[in-house]
Amino acid sequence: MPKARKNYTIYVLMLIIFGGLIYFAIEEGSRFAHYTPVDAGVQATPFEMFCQFMQDNLHHPLSVLLIQVIAVLIMVRLFGYLFKYIGQPGVIGEIVAGIVLGPSVLGYFFPDAFHFLFPSESLTNLELLSQVGLVLFMFVIGMELDFRVLKNKINETLVISHAGILVPFFLGVVASYWIYEEYASGQTPFIPFALFIGISMSITAFPVLARIIQERNMTKTPIGTLAIASAANDDVTAWCLLAVVIAIAKAGTFASALYTIGLTAVYITVMFLVVRPFLKKVGAVYANQEVINKSFVAFILLILIISSTVTEIIGIHALFGAFMAGVVMPSNLGFRKVMMEKVEDIALVFFLPLFFAFTGLRTEIGLINSPGLWGVCLLLVTVAVVGKLGGCAIASRLVGESWKDSLTVGTLMNTRGLMELVALNIGYEMGVLPPSIFVILVIMALVTTFMTTPILHFVDRFFAHREEKLSLKRKLIFFFGRPESGRSLLSVYYLLFGQELKKEQVIAAHYTVGADVNPLNAEQYARESFAMLRHRAAELGLRVDTRYGVADKFVQEIGQFVRREQPRMLLLGAGSRYRAETVPGTGNISWLSLFRDKIEEVREQVKCPVAVLIDRNYEEGLPVTFVLDEPQDDFMTVYLEQIVAHGTNVDLIRVPRIIEEIGRRKLLVMSHRVYAELYKDEELFRHLPSMLVINK
Repeated sequence: MPKARKNYTIYVLMLIIFGGLIYFAIEEGSRFAHYTPVDAGVQATPFEMFCQFMQDNLHHPLSVLLIQVIAVLIMVRLFGYLFKYIGQPGVIGEIVAGIVLGPSVLGYFFPDAFHFLFPSESLTNLELLSQVGLVLFMFVIGMELDFRVLKNKINETLVISHAGILVPFFLGVVASYWIYEEYASGQTPFIPFALFIGISMSITAFPVLARIIQERNMTKTPIGTLAIASAANDDVTAWCLLAVVIAIAKAGTFASALYTIGLTAVYITVMFLVVRPFLKKVGAVYANQEVINKSFVAFILLILIISSTVTEIIGIHALFGAFMAGVVMPSNLGFRKVMMEKVEDIALVFFLPLFFAFTGLRTEIGLINSPGLWGVCLLLVTVAVVGKLGGCAIASRLVGESWKDSLTVGTLMNTRGLMELVALNIGYEMGVLPPSIFVILVIMALVTTFMTTPILHFVDRFFAHREEKLSLKRKLIFFFGRPESGRSLLSVYYLLFGQELKKEQVIAAHYTVGADVNPLNAEQYARESFAMLRHRAAELGLRVDTRYGVADKFVQEIGQFVRREQPRMLLLGAGSRYRAETVPGTGNISWLSLFRDKIEEVREQVKCPVAVLIDRNYEEGLPVTFVLDEPQDDFMTVYLEQIVAHGTNVDLIRVPRIIEEIGRRKLLVMSHRVYAELYKDEELFRHLPSMLVINK
């Protein structure tokens, strides 16, 4: 305390002495001033001067930009959540949020608020920020492409993806014949206009498609893999084609664009033959979080900026350079994961909403003010759906896919969303797309993306009765969290059913909690999660179907999955226990218990028998003891007979003798009723070995 008092005394004396000296210096220095203030007439009061000061700060470009960012981020989060709530991709809500902030809604109903929030002189700053964000975003998109996936399904994906480009591109060019003369002939030549209409019909939004596949738990399915691979191939081809279209649009004719196309070919060659091998060697060294420092991140970002600058100077837009920079990044998953984590969040959370807002400012739905323009809107939406969905579906069918899978691939490939907006904004900036056509194409992008989920639901329902006839096997399902838990749960199923498992369809499921998991990360998570399970299945000579999903509300997802599959049994792992614990001596629920496995919720949602492994260092081959007590537990004898039938020795005990099992390396098998009784004795329960709890 004396030390603290001494420090405070020194501090006060310092303030007094140096404050006095500063005042003295200022007073003495004022004698040298020769400035005479200009007579402003009426002298403002201090409060009026303060208000004027605040008003000047409010209209400062930086203040305006920050207020715009706040408004955009709030609206984007709100609409993204609302659209996810109704089963639509969050990106649709974010795009709609941008339109709501634009002249179509805010500017129409509250013009004063619109002009205050988005004054015309501030739009340049917003546009530049959105372009920087798009550069970072396209860099991430390039890194998300997995060429190994493309190689594995190159034959099918080439046919599907290029059919999904050529057919809608052709139909888009044909449609431009009916549009150009009346709506665009006075602003732009026909060739660039027709090419931009064609390319806008051909684009697939790879990020949106990947998110939809994740949300529908299709990531590890053959059809999900095919759709992602086709979309990735489509992405690469469409962006290369867009670069050619931009070159032609800027040059005016195809002949004059050959120079730009030639330079583009040289640029791509250098990126793949020089830059990529160099970065591959770099990636082998910098492969994890520990070794990637700020200097290295700055080096990678420098490559990104240089690549974007080169393509902008060549004349094919900076976004193509950012995309190519991401594509040539090392394929090392550790490297890509770290780099994407550093760039993706700021690009998706901060910059992209600004792009949505800026697009919304350009989208004035009121420009579609005649039956003719609404007819053009209907025409282009129809062309987009028929060309993309129909072209990809027929191509999928021709390469051997079923009609259900073909329609699923076609529907997914019809997703446009964000990537469409990027291309449309490029066309708008170049003056190729008139404002009215730009608005129509934005609506087309929204409609085609919005319809994806409903069409997928319709396809599933339409073919549901056929799939029921195909699956005659009874199913056994288990969910697990940690990789070692998957191995243990499969061993428990083998204990219960033995060789009968070869006649059953065994499904192992693992969910990653969080809706925004990157597809590249999801692939790695799935591979790591199922590794130990697959090894155990090979030891037992069993085939196990795996299901991987990403979900925010995993309890609801489990319930929906089980109700859909209708298994013979559901097996879950619970760690050391799964009921809510109380803090000793208080009777209050521990906050830790709120985050334990929600097994009771799952049991309430499903109708099949549910078995729960309370894992207390469970190992395969442990002695088995059945705990039987009351006649209502007679259903347990079925499992007892199954275990005995394939040669496992089983001991039988009643609840009063349970204390004899304390400390023994065993597996206790009991009904849920018995478990509930044992749980009441906290001291006894704490010392029991691993338990398998089964309900009717």
